[in-house]
Amino acid sequence: MSKTVLHKANTRGKADHGWLKSFHTFSFAGYHDPQRIHFGALRVLNDDTVHGGMGFGTHPHDNMEIISIPLEGDLQHRDSMGNVAVIQKGDIQVLSAGTGIQHSEYNKNPDEPVKFLQIWIFPNKRNVTPRYDQITIPQEDKQDKLLQVLSPDPDDEGVWIHQDAWFHLGTFSADKQTEYQVKKSGNGVYAFILSGSFSIEGHTLETRDGLGIWDTDGFSISSNAEGSEILLMEVPMR
Repeated sequence: MSKTVLHKANTRGKADHGWLKSFHTFSFAGYHDPQRIHFGALRVLNDDTVHGGMGFGTHPHDNMEIISIPLEGDLQHRDSMGNVAVIQKGDIQVLSAGTGIQHSEYNKNPDEPVKFLQIWIFPNKRNVTPRYDQITIPQEDKQDKLLQVLSPDPDDEGVWIHQDAWFHLGTFSADKQTEYQVKKSGNGVYAFILSGSFSIEGHTLETRDGLGIWDTDGFSISSNAEGSEILLMEVPMR
């Protein structure tokens, strides 16, 4: 029998810094909930909105896999490896912090917000050489199907990280059904609704709701509304 944990959007931690509004699915910075520290190797799921022209100044990370998924606007990235890039909806960026990197993230536009998910995954190897990568995913590639956008394998579809993790994105028509098969025994899946509505494992999930599922080989997903978007994050539970 599968196990589930439901996190409704309105139960998330919230931080309002004026220039930044952030919702935290898991404990982060000033938000601490002992019941919501992480989901397996998934440590941080932040839903950030940054005002025009503002952003995160240069700051360090180490021994963490950091994935950014823009949802709206243009996010300017700079790091100590010399990478300068602008990412927007349809892009996925990965940063393996490893032995240590510094980076900054800014809203490139002065007059409109940028919205993005910032996701941290515990790595399965410590002190790796830091690494940066990004890809662009055409919308049609994830229409009415789950498209793999992240894996542990550099030769597989999407970006890769130092962890036995797989991410899938999909945009679905109303009343569309699909199946998800867990890739590695012992892994769990955290489903996060980007927009619209889905039914999974007897739960109805709306925009920005999250559902963790584990002790299962797979599950069914049903879209309840036209254009509903979902992100699935499969991660080791131990």
